[in-house]
Amino acid sequence: MTSETEQNTRETEQNTRDERDAEAVSRFVERFASEMTEAGMQRMASRVFAALLADDDGSMTSAELAMALQISPAAVSGAVNYLTQVSMVGRERDPGSRRDRYRLHDEVWYTTFTQRDRVLTRWESTLKEGARTLGEHTPAGARLAETAAFFEFMQAELGGVMDRWSEHRKTLDLPTVSGRE
Repeated sequence: MTSETEQNTRETEQNTRDERDAEAVSRFVERFASEMTEAGMQRMASRVFAALLADDDGSMTSAELAMALQISPAAVSGAVNYLTQVSMVGRERDPGSRRDRYRLHDEVWYTTFTQRDRVLTRWESTLKEGARTLGEHTPAGARLAETAAFFEFMQAELGGVMDRWSEHRKTLDLPTVSGRE
């Protein structure tokens, strides 16, 4: 997209946002963030992620996030660092600007679960080594061996689930995300 086209798209999205009940959107962001926090994600990271998820473009600057969530730029920075580290958000530069824009990855949940698959592989390997080190027939070694077997099973199942999701997604009549195919 050209810079002028991007600007027009942002203006249209801003008009759409202006027509929404800002208070209801804020309540949704806080409710979903609370659900993610209860599941173990950092509180600020949950809020930033939920705000990006609720944004039509799925992208905001640090200043936009700080204003939308009524938090400090430092809080945004810490949250974005975490979200970037766990591959839920990417950082890009606004064309012709020095401002960073934070964007949800395309197919964020698919990407997130795919990244988790790599983590499970590393954990499984380390657990198997730990079981051998402790002795697989000791209580601690048996516990580690069972945990490694669980992760191995989950990975095998997760691969199939991800493949089935890709096929199922093609059958859904979902709107395309603005600016993405």
